[in-house]
Amino acid sequence: MLKIFPAKKCLLAALLIGASAAPALAMGPFYVMFDNTTKQCVMSRTAPTDTAKFAMMGEYKTEADAKMAMKGMTKCRG
Repeated sequence: MLKIFPAKKCLLAALLIGASAAPALAMGPFYVMFDNTTKQCVMSRTAPTDTAKFAMMGEYKTEADAKMAMKGMTKCRG
């Protein structure tokens, strides 16, 4: 029978916790912006700084939420 030593148990537990937390860390704010020069909506992980070029359309927790919101925005249907 295979014996697992306490140190290896802790390491294995830490790896499993880290692997399960990785998708949660990938989530973050997603910004939907309207690009006034190209007349199209764009999505970004950073907030727009050039307010003359980009109009903020919304901030979303996940990429899926941002994409779904873009589908419902009349400016984004273009």
